[in-house]
Amino acid sequence: MEQLTVTLVDLPRADGSRKHVDIDAPAPANLGAELIGVPEGTSMHVVADLVAVEGGVYVTGTVEATVEGQCSRCLREIREDVVREISDLAYYPAHREKLIAQGDDDAEDHAVISGEELDLEPIIRDAVVLGLPFRPLCRPDCAGLCPVCGERLDDLPADHHHDVTPLQSDILDQLEAQLREDTDE
Repeated sequence: MEQLTVTLVDLPRADGSRKHVDIDAPAPANLGAELIGVPEGTSMHVVADLVAVEGGVYVTGTVEATVEGQCSRCLREIREDVVREISDLAYYPAHREKLIAQGDDDAEDHAVISGEELDLEPIIRDAVVLGLPFRPLCRPDCAGLCPVCGERLDDLPADHHHDVTPLQSDILDQLEAQLREDTDE
């Protein structure tokens, strides 16, 4: 996504050189988990410092976005503004390959600088997606749904209940009788 790509032409490769970026960009596709994420195209705000380091660029800053999803207990819609810290390395291709050849398996997980451009999307994706809950909740004490009628328990009176007829089965009754007989022997 080109809006999240920054040029490094004006960032000297001398260690410690800095460049500040402040970007408003639409969210890329699939920025989330199954039940919660940042909707594609919604506004994200990225503020970051790019610092030249040996063989690459260290990126640190924040990304602000709105996540939307569904409570995993009661299915209520969730909408929340989040701020996530970003902190990651991006390598120039030759340096990355050198690290991999030396056995640095972690080097494969970092972003790669393409020419004089750095795509921040993978760094932002890691910060946002890894910070999302696997099972999002509308609130920590969400009671969920009634297993009988499917209504939200939080919306029902405290004395809500259903008169459920116990499951009757001749086969189960026979099995129970046989088990009791076997334990008595």
